[in-house]
Amino acid sequence: MSKIGRKLITIPAGVEVSINDAHITVKGGKGTLEWTVPAGVLLKHEGNEITVSVENDSQKNLRGLSRTLINNMIVGVSQGYEKKLLIIGVGYNAQANGKNVTFSLGYAHKVQFPIPEGIEVKTEQDVKGNTIITITGYDKALVGEIAAKMRQLKKPEPYKGKGIRYFDEYVKIKPGKSAKK
Repeated sequence: MSKIGRKLITIPAGVEVSINDAHITVKGGKGTLEWTVPAGVLLKHEGNEITVSVENDSQKNLRGLSRTLINNMIVGVSQGYEKKLLIIGVGYNAQANGKNVTFSLGYAHKVQFPIPEGIEVKTEQDVKGNTIITITGYDKALVGEIAAKMRQLKKPEPYKGKGIRYFDEYVKIKPGKSAKK
């Protein structure tokens, strides 16, 4: 059984946490996050530490989840989160401009991807000419969701590896028809 729920959550300097019944608000230098705690989960705020407990054993699966989500909120408003995507392919490109990212992915048209509030996107070229997209924000779930939706626009194909992939993702290349002979 996991013991993550038993760990204390330490609050760093510059982060304010307020707990009202089943609602927690975390404010920091990067922004503000709010979350409603599930029924049966109890939070205790003492000094610069938060303790998560449950009313009875039937809700023990919510203890570790609640602790992790609250810790992610605290880390997000103090340090932030970052995901990187890599675009590989001749003619494949992305350009961040304002609140949109314009993708050129081999389709007949360019794809406009809107960026929500709280997310910042930067694009740059690496030495090989591939485009690197850096997505930063204070909400871990939103950063991951935006990265997944961008990757969904053109997933890496298995024969040449062209498309949008996570920066540390490995794409296994299939041999193709010529390998049968």
